[in-house]
Amino acid sequence: MSYTIGLDFGSDSVRALIVNTQNGEEVGTAVSYYTQWMKSKYCNPNKNRFRQHPQDYLDALTAVIHESLEQAGDAVRKQIVAIGVDTTGSTPCPVDASGTPLAMLPAFGENPNAMFHLWKDHTAIKEAAEINEANAKSPKDYLKYVGGIYSSEWYWAKILHTYRMDTSVKEAAHSWVEHCDWIPFLLTGGKDVSQLKRSICASGHKALWHAEFNGVPADFLSNLDPLLKDFNYKLLSNVYPADEPAGKLSTEWAEKLKLSQDVVVAVGAYDAHMGAVGGEIEAGYLSKVIGTSTCDIMVAPLQEEENLVKGICGQVNGSVIPGMLGLEAGQSAFGDVYAWFKNLISWPLGLLNDEALKVQVQEQIIAQLTEEAEKLPVTTNDMVALDWMNGRRTPDANQNLKGVLSGINLGSDAPRVFKSLVEATCFGARAIVERFLKEGVDVKGVIALGGVAKKSAYVMQTLSHVLNRPIKVGKSEQTCALGAAMFGATAAGIFPNVDRAMKSMGGGFDRTYHPDPDIAKIYDQLYQKYLTLGEFTETSIKNEQL
Repeated sequence: MSYTIGLDFGSDSVRALIVNTQNGEEVGTAVSYYTQWMKSKYCNPNKNRFRQHPQDYLDALTAVIHESLEQAGDAVRKQIVAIGVDTTGSTPCPVDASGTPLAMLPAFGENPNAMFHLWKDHTAIKEAAEINEANAKSPKDYLKYVGGIYSSEWYWAKILHTYRMDTSVKEAAHSWVEHCDWIPFLLTGGKDVSQLKRSICASGHKALWHAEFNGVPADFLSNLDPLLKDFNYKLLSNVYPADEPAGKLSTEWAEKLKLSQDVVVAVGAYDAHMGAVGGEIEAGYLSKVIGTSTCDIMVAPLQEEENLVKGICGQVNGSVIPGMLGLEAGQSAFGDVYAWFKNLISWPLGLLNDEALKVQVQEQIIAQLTEEAEKLPVTTNDMVALDWMNGRRTPDANQNLKGVLSGINLGSDAPRVFKSLVEATCFGARAIVERFLKEGVDVKGVIALGGVAKKSAYVMQTLSHVLNRPIKVGKSEQTCALGAAMFGATAAGIFPNVDRAMKSMGGGFDRTYHPDPDIAKIYDQLYQKYLTLGEFTETSIKNEQL
């Protein structure tokens, strides 16, 4: 009998899951929040700056593995054979030649530019626009495999922005490393960044790596700005799928975690890509990992001539399942939209001196809003909102966009506004589905994973009505970590491929939501209003910038 550990580094915390490779039994799990992040250190939401200190990752990683192993027991501890890792992305960090994040060095310990730039950091909007403009003028299309539009959330835009803002970081950085690549490098005792195994998932979807370009397009990137001319592009040449071993647990980490040095650490990947595997993805199904944002994943058989899908976050051979094409889309905000509204209407609670009462009320807000929103009928005259509170990821990335509430009158109470926000996030999901369909990718059903999928039947049922498709919800509470555990098992040789790992370790589904045809017809009309409102808003913002 053998067990693997899946590590899922999310936006706020890291989760660990210990899984029996023979039957998928989950025998230990834990969650640890990032201490400095929870205090909003190094972040400035008004400037769209979201940075995370690597020490948060180290502390949380150690805590969750110890706690989950304590739950599982010593017998399981002795039979751990592998660790798989997923993280958010694109979440890159400048490192020195040893692969040490600059923020771990005394000179940069409090410098946000030397830390990991979280996926939702949008400080590089200008740089992303420049990349898009340069590509439009280029005789060769270097963005065709990432949907045709480069995003401020991604690798090169963030690097260029940082180099323009901070010469000291530029001079000290030997390379930049994605979070999902750094954790396996760390656990295996890496001391030379040139030996780091970079994931095809992160490199292909965010760093413009493709076999056609023999790696990343160095000439194109060098010509963007002199600051990128001396970048170590060769370090991004060799990339690996997540079923490959990054190495074995180092002596230091084996002692720290009380595990064997024979434990294999798999190459990392992004959370939603591993979550799709944990949710037993199959061709024709859209896997939606729904949390603060969404990441939407599809897989398709490889073809001689690749069908290029416009406006998504990229399509990469092997980024989800090795040997299949992985396609990624997503929404920049989903649960974050609800959290924003909760914080908005919670403002008066700050006037209370009773902390216990304040917490008690805050914890009930979303549940009570949901209960009241569910009672409201769906009509063609309902107010309509846009879900672009954090810009738009797909279709057609545009981080300049803003959220909108329309159709408000004196009868628009909190439950009605909340209902419109839930519907807006579902309309955003429908826009992604319709883009796939328009580009020739069939979507016959949806697999929903993540916190919102498990916690809110109201949101999932609304989503089913809006998409007019069935939605299967994965049984595991930690599907991203489960997927990471599956990749760990495959990298350790327990299974010959990821498909076999999914069959043996998959937890199945615990609920399926089905659309009501009559409600779906009403949502068809409201969705058209959403599109009209979106077109008007996007045109208005564009005109303001001229």
